[in-house]
Amino acid sequence: MSIKANIENLLIQLNYPVNEATTKQLENITENTANFFDFAQHIFTLSDDLKAVNAVVALSNSKDYLKVKSNSKIDSEIEKFNEIVKFWADKFKVALQKVDNKNTYYIIGKNS
Repeated sequence: MSIKANIENLLIQLNYPVNEATTKQLENITENTANFFDFAQHIFTLSDDLKAVNAVVALSNSKDYLKVKSNSKIDSEIEKFNEIVKFWADKFKVALQKVDNKNTYYIIGKNS
């Protein structure tokens, strides 16, 4: 089964309410993220994979990007989180920006 990656489905998958504010925020993110819909359907898989290591894909409140964030304090989970994120980004040719001193990445867009 394939899930269509549109604004509403992404919000639901990422556990956000579908309302005017979240819809506008995600629309801004999709417009700011290079070739967003070329890889958007793969965000569902990333989100599911991250649950096992206490991590999430979330809307950033400070930048118009999705962020991938680990909430774990366990070294082995943080290590696995980084492996999952890097594997996903390499596989789907997605550019990430690492946040200094945090277990967080911004999804910048699809590499050309």
